[in-house]
Amino acid sequence: MAKLPRIPSLLVIRALKRARFYEFHQSGSHIQLRNVDKPALRVTIPFHRKDLTPKTLKSIVKQASLSIGEFLKLL
Repeated sequence: MAKLPRIPSLLVIRALKRARFYEFHQSGSHIQLRNVDKPALRVTIPFHRKDLTPKTLKSIVKQASLSIGEFLKLL
């Protein structure tokens, strides 16, 4: 299994947009994305000015129903 890097949330949002997600809602410093093909898929991303930890990133990838390899290709 590949290791997840520490990356800013802006890059995570861009990668998920490549996977056909769109910005649905923002509440404070958290952005919710939904999938175009599967509207039941909802991902919440903290939008802070610092890098996301690998544990948080793993949770986001799991919410998006992607494998870690697929997510890394989207970056």
